[in-house]
Amino acid sequence: MKPLSKLQLLQFAFATLLSVTLLIHYLLSFSHLVVSSHPVLSLSCAWCALVSVLYYLSTLPRPVLLLNYSCFKPDFHRKCTYEACEYFVRRSARFTPSSEDFMRGIYVKSGLGDETYAPPFIFQPDSEAKLESAMQEAKEGMFSAVDSLLSKTNIDPRVIDILVVTCGSFSPSPSLSSLLVNRYNLRPDVKTYNLSGMGCSSGVLSIDLAANVLRGCRKVRYALVVVTESISLNWYFGDNRSMLVTNCIFRVGCAAAILTNDPSLRRVAKMELAHSLRTHHGADNSSYRAAFQEEDEEGNTGVALTKDLIRVAGINLREHIKILAPRVLPLSQLASYAYSLLVSAVSRGEKKPGVPDFTTAFEHFCIHTGGKAVIEQVGRVLRLSEEVTEPARMSLHRFGNTSSSLVFYEMAYFEAKGRVKKNDRVWMLAFGTGFKVGSLVWRSLHDSSKESDNPWNECIHRYPLKAW
Repeated sequence: MKPLSKLQLLQFAFATLLSVTLLIHYLLSFSHLVVSSHPVLSLSCAWCALVSVLYYLSTLPRPVLLLNYSCFKPDFHRKCTYEACEYFVRRSARFTPSSEDFMRGIYVKSGLGDETYAPPFIFQPDSEAKLESAMQEAKEGMFSAVDSLLSKTNIDPRVIDILVVTCGSFSPSPSLSSLLVNRYNLRPDVKTYNLSGMGCSSGVLSIDLAANVLRGCRKVRYALVVVTESISLNWYFGDNRSMLVTNCIFRVGCAAAILTNDPSLRRVAKMELAHSLRTHHGADNSSYRAAFQEEDEEGNTGVALTKDLIRVAGINLREHIKILAPRVLPLSQLASYAYSLLVSAVSRGEKKPGVPDFTTAFEHFCIHTGGKAVIEQVGRVLRLSEEVTEPARMSLHRFGNTSSSLVFYEMAYFEAKGRVKKNDRVWMLAFGTGFKVGSLVWRSLHDSSKESDNPWNECIHRYPLKAW
């Protein structure tokens, strides 16, 4: 619901008071009571109605607006070409020939292009990543994204009330949020949150967290959300094939966004958050173990992406959309979906429930770019055409799996193409370890415009292309 301005609220209150007063007078006259003999009763009822309406309006949740966002684009010399990857693997002398061949095959079939970005230690003489390498990776991404965001929004860091930082597998002390508080001289009373261990879904979940705080507290106005991941300390030097996959698909990326609950900023905001949903499926053991950080037989730490991951993603996505569908689908699609669920229940599972057409609810889809298989699985479950999954495939090709920030690179793709129009709805969908599924539904407040810091600016003319 679009919030009312102070003038509109005053006009609404006056109209309500007048309408209620006339209604009471009519009712009293109709019941053969003399209105003039009951002025106190009449006015008391009117004022009670007015107070009730004002109280209801005051308790409505405040809107959550996306002022803007920025995506980190590393320097040219950090590009991770096929040749750079192979050179690093051989120079490190940490893998068997069999493992090298396996990673070579995964890379070729992954859908990644030659312009993704790797962390600094890949290009340094010492192939062993240390804490310093991870801190350098984090600082480069976060500082670049936040600097760009503050510059184009003209927001003074001192007005930030909430800071949310998410990094799934790197949690130093002091925290990454403390690092940002120190660099940007944020206020002593700023509320900071650090999220970790939530995988690729944490970007969506961090926005959901910030939105809930903004909706529920009128004393805060601005929230800064920084979404990053660290590859440096999570590069796997072993021969477990389920863990070697991460070396082939994960790449450097970071995004930052500023949210506000101030309705007066609607005219300059980029989008409004219409819905958010997060579901956790960790009670199921196969879901919990689908992507798991552990040590291999030699004691090397890595994240194992099991063969069950794609199946788990499909099952949990179906459970997720059962909750999301009633909130976003038009009535015609809801009726059709409800009927298919009923038929499935009556047939005791012999007939599977149909999948609603989500293209009737959203104009644009930012789906999880976890890899070629994940994109294809989401496309199958939701019955999406290649045209709809184009941004995910192109983002995987250009930037790789940037983990929690991936949906923002897809959003930037839409904007670079000039496809987002006023009132368009955008669905961000991401999966995370545990197993979690997160959704954000945005409504565009303006037509998309070209921005100087869009990471696609220099290459958008080459896309789309045939990634696989």
